[in-house]
Amino acid sequence: MKKIAFLFLGLLPGAFAPLLSQNPWKQAKAIVQSIERPAFPNREVSVLSLGAKPDGITDCLPALKAAIAQMHEQGGGKVVVPPGTYRLNGPIHLRSNVNLYLAEGATLNFSTNPEHYLPLVETTWEGIGCMNYSPLVYAFEQDNIAITGKGVLDAQGSNENWWPWCGAKSYGWTDGMPSQRSPGNRPGLMEMNTREVPPTARIMGPGHYLRPSFVEPFRCTRVLIEGVTLKNAPFWVMHPVYCKDVTVRGVKVISHGPNNDGCDPEACDNVLIEDCYFDTGDDCIALKSGRNQDGRRNNRAIENVVIRNCIMKDGHGGVVIGSEVSGGARNIFAENCQMDSPNLDRAIRIKTNRARGGVIENLYFRNIVVGQVAEAVVKVNMHYTLDGETDVLIPTIRNIQVENVRSTKSPYGIMVLGYDEAHPVEGLHIRNCRFDGVEKGNRIEHAKGLRLEKVRINGVMAKP
Repeated sequence: MKKIAFLFLGLLPGAFAPLLSQNPWKQAKAIVQSIERPAFPNREVSVLSLGAKPDGITDCLPALKAAIAQMHEQGGGKVVVPPGTYRLNGPIHLRSNVNLYLAEGATLNFSTNPEHYLPLVETTWEGIGCMNYSPLVYAFEQDNIAITGKGVLDAQGSNENWWPWCGAKSYGWTDGMPSQRSPGNRPGLMEMNTREVPPTARIMGPGHYLRPSFVEPFRCTRVLIEGVTLKNAPFWVMHPVYCKDVTVRGVKVISHGPNNDGCDPEACDNVLIEDCYFDTGDDCIALKSGRNQDGRRNNRAIENVVIRNCIMKDGHGGVVIGSEVSGGARNIFAENCQMDSPNLDRAIRIKTNRARGGVIENLYFRNIVVGQVAEAVVKVNMHYTLDGETDVLIPTIRNIQVENVRSTKSPYGIMVLGYDEAHPVEGLHIRNCRFDGVEKGNRIEHAKGLRLEKVRINGVMAKP
């Protein structure tokens, strides 16, 4: 087994590969130390001084835009939103060297009128590049930006707006209403991806019903989101795309709409997510790198990610890799997290399928306390849902270590679904784990080099 592990490590790309051959968790420390964090001049402006009124009625977006422009043009600083309720009839577009600071007691209520999020901007939607409605908080090719403070950003998504666009009756859609599922909308975007139409020529927006992300820095560097509460997103909550040096710290996400993933870094490098709380309608944290043709063409992995000291409540998965992960994923670390809810489906989840391609490798999880989950504590799945996709580019999944995980209730302890005998999940090592209250045991299909070391299922030592 030592020889096999050595062969895996010899294939590792990236500057951190030598550390992995010694102790992978030293790499996690090195990643955190290498992340460049934003720094701002000691300069600030209050939105009140530029005409904002915290009455929940007046449109305060002009004042906020003016404050951001002023700080940017002066070389950087803090835009302060004092306590009160502020209405915004459109998106916030952050600019370099600006820290948007929401004081405790401040709430930004975003408009739910889609026309307020025009003109279209460059974005990705479920891992596919396109021109779509602006995210509610957006930054394009900016450096040294932040959203901080103890305030609240409320997208006001509900079954009355945004959410019915998903096409599900449970979120307010009814027969005859348009949705993303209609021909030319989500299916049309997927078809353009298959034909490799240039992303900026994929025009969505009005008439296509693709909900915008909540907070999305796009091709940015040195990004910080800290302390704020994010509520009721139209779609994915935090979605950094093609970014480097991202820190998400002490953020509280309460958002139970469709596809309300808590934090979805996509094709980013050097990411720290710590001390956060997730109570979501989809995956709490999902790491992504593009879907099918876009992910493979861009060839940008989600890599060098550290997740620690987070709490996960409701959601489809706690820490998740996939499913839009065609650019690959590597050097992912998650530790010291708590996960517990009858509405949390899985704790640790890797999901992909035969159309994705890509290499998922070097994933490390430790010291995770799991209460109740609805399916499996650890799930590695190469048969995730196909959406009419016909390509056969079977991904590679290898070198996953899970240690010191404790759970109290679940149908399955470990679920591994490799593709077939020629494309198994390789090098999964689970040790020093205890899964109690397991109803159905483990389900293992097509796993090569599986090691279970001091793993107990309902008190009984498990064997591969």
